[in-house]
Amino acid sequence: MLSDDLNVILPEIVLAVYAMLALLGAVYTTKDRAASLLVWMTTGLFLALAVWIGLNGAGTRIAFGGMFIDDGFARFAKITILLSAAAVLLMSEGYMSRRGLLRFEYPVLIALAATGMMMMVSAGDLMALYMGLELQSLALYVVASLRRDSVKSTEAGLKYFVLGALSSGLLLYGASLVYGYAGTTLFVGIIQTATAGDVSLGLLFGLVFLISGLAFKISAVPFHMWTPDVYEGSPTPVTAFFATAPKVAAMALFARMLFDAFGGAVGDWSQVIALLSLLSMFLGAIAGIGQTDIKRLMGYSSIAHMGYAMMGLAAGTAFGVQSMLIYMAIYVTMNIGTFAFILSMERDGKPVSRISSLNMYAKREPGKALAMLVLLFSLAGVPPLVGFFAKFYVLRAAYEAGLAWLAVAGVIASVIGAFYYLRIVYYMYFGEERDEALDGGKSPVLWGMLMASAVIMVVGVINLFGIEGAAAAAAATLVQ
Repeated sequence: MLSDDLNVILPEIVLAVYAMLALLGAVYTTKDRAASLLVWMTTGLFLALAVWIGLNGAGTRIAFGGMFIDDGFARFAKITILLSAAAVLLMSEGYMSRRGLLRFEYPVLIALAATGMMMMVSAGDLMALYMGLELQSLALYVVASLRRDSVKSTEAGLKYFVLGALSSGLLLYGASLVYGYAGTTLFVGIIQTATAGDVSLGLLFGLVFLISGLAFKISAVPFHMWTPDVYEGSPTPVTAFFATAPKVAAMALFARMLFDAFGGAVGDWSQVIALLSLLSMFLGAIAGIGQTDIKRLMGYSSIAHMGYAMMGLAAGTAFGVQSMLIYMAIYVTMNIGTFAFILSMERDGKPVSRISSLNMYAKREPGKALAMLVLLFSLAGVPPLVGFFAKFYVLRAAYEAGLAWLAVAGVIASVIGAFYYLRIVYYMYFGEERDEALDGGKSPVLWGMLMASAVIMVVGVINLFGIEGAAAAAAATLVQ
């Protein structure tokens, strides 16, 4: 029944209707004067929806003939997406206001992007997959170039749009091939056709194109070329958003498609994902070494981290999916804290992103420097911080699945990548002191996010705040 279907997608409907009403209300009333209020309202709605999904979710519900799936896996991803989007939106309000960038469209576009992400992780059909992906992408194309008077920001938006259109074309072509050879766009129908040892060449080509299209969304090599430029050119709060919620949504969609549609042919896609993982880990680790801009460095860092997360997918097991979910939840937490610090990097009221500007920062701001040190060590995977356990889970998943070579490569790439995280620590504690010191950030929101993330990296070692159990339950609903 239609009413039952609508009940399943009620959180998405609420968020979409809110975004449209907020857009109309702002256009016909105060426009940009309502922007700050819209940020707080949108943040509150994200948090409310996360609680709603967490409390009301039970079992697996299917809507619209299998096109939309609400299960434990989707709920875990949605809660992570909503919480990270709320955190980033809250952090960005003060920064955007001070620089005249806070327009009413910004929270509305973030809400629409979040709606697309929620659709992505619940997609049970190639058409639903594409609809959610494009809703997210179209909103992100706009926010990437939100700073219209900046050449870099405009260039970032244009690059993201052009390369995003290319990835969408690859995805659509792959979907058409899969439909042609499977006779259906539903994942449950595709998996019946794509059984082990019985995957036709055409279906395999379709799968490769689908993987290529989705690899662009998570910045996997060789589809990573947009990431450093977009991270550097976009306004810093937008970069923080790119580094968190969309990555979770894309990785969850990746897992949903591989296991729900091609779960019977793990051997056909596992090696492809393993290769993408290997290339991403090493390019992200090596190319980041020479970077002097911290936002651009975080772009290469995200490429490497998506490589580690894909290691869990390459395992092709329930534990592999669990390790990927744990990794993404911890990765998002680390990035929120790191970008809270980057947002506070200012000199004379202007944003600064040069790594060298952090020289002897610990002397002026010892508390913030210590928190950033904890986050950087966690990003590097230094034990006993939570970031170490994130990498441990995916390495273990790869090893247990017979991909010992990939696990060894992951350890080597992690050691290489640790260099550029430790270099920032070196600048903060032992760099050459200069006259052009950074101003001490006064935002209580940014300070709170930075400290909270750092504390989680230390205290979370005890039980990972229940993430491990939730991820195991979520993975069990996806990989039967």
